[in-house]
Amino acid sequence: MPSAEQLVESVREWLERDVMTGTTGRLQFHARVAANVLAIVERELRLGGDQAVEHAVRLAQLDCADDAQLAQRIRGGELDDRLAEVREMVWADVRAKLAVANPKYLAAEPAEEA
Repeated sequence: MPSAEQLVESVREWLERDVMTGTTGRLQFHARVAANVLAIVERELRLGGDQAVEHAVRLAQLDCADDAQLAQRIRGGELDDRLAEVREMVWADVRAKLAVANPKYLAAEPAEEA
């Protein structure tokens, strides 16, 4: 039985191979958008579980139960003495989200601050 990721991949490939090449204009554009959405879903299915675990570990390292508590502690200045650690956690989360949304954006990561 195919997995959810395999099913999504099959539909995406059909859109790219048959629908996009066999149409023009608006329908082709919508097929391209749908194929891009399905590619995001594929990456989410493949990476999302591990990313969620890694995010929870990072939150725990900062003694936060969730993102809301992290935001509250940042606003309250409670993590000012751990700014480098907070910054690295946020960057790790941004990279994880980009790995799902559009991995091409990761190719041009910003240079490290001096």
